Amino acid sequence: MTGLARVAGRGLVRTFGAGATAVHALAGVDIEGHASELTVVTGPSGSGKTTLLNLLGGLDRPTAGHVVLDDGRVLSELPEAEVLATRRARIGYVFQSFGLIPVLSAAENVEVPLRLALTDPRERDERVATMLERVGLARHARQRPYELSGGQQQRVGVARALVGRPDILIADEPTGQLDSDTAATIMDLIVHLTHELGIATIVSTHDPLLIERADRVLRLHDGVVDANGGGRTPTD
Repeated sequence: MTGLARVAGRGLVRTFGAGATAVHALAGVDIEGHASELTVVTGPSGSGKTTLLNLLGGLDRPTAGHVVLDDGRVLSELPEAEVLATRRARIGYVFQSFGLIPVLSAAENVEVPLRLALTDPRERDERVATMLERVGLARHARQRPYELSGGQQQRVGVARALVGRPDILIADEPTGQLDSDTAATIMDLIVHLTHELGIATIVSTHDPLLIERADRVLRLHDGVVDANGGGRTPTD
């Protein structure tokens, strides 16, 4: 690979439990996420996709191996407080279940990361308005999640993930609960913003259309990279 990866997993192993009942979710996986590129992680259910994304995003720590950032820090070895600070400053997350707070409006959901970062109120309002405009929801800012369609809720999720201006985006099955037309719209939005904003985006998905749009594809099977598809670009 050319260039410095914004986030890279080296020899990632994740084991849950011990002894005869241990579950080996990942067994030595390498992956890189680069600026302005969409990396897709795919594979059957139980192959380790979500576990891998949790490690790359600092939501979990590997049993062995390392998660390395482009500034040279080993995310998986930092103290918990520094991991939390790094997540807030550099990493955005999009979840399959949307993860919105029901009692908050769309705008209030989007501004949550900025409140946690103690962003100045005026700047916070400007950035929330800008992100809602980018995802096509400027006119829905005051609506609560139950007043929005599934696709609109996921757009709020994307706006919330990006309002803090992260340079790494982690998305776990972001179109998994959407119909095909809505999924295509969300897919286009993620691809567009990845390239426009220079984000290193890593997405887990079963969606063949999203896989086709990827710059890089990593195929997992039983916690290891598929020998017939690991790390190749879709056109290889």
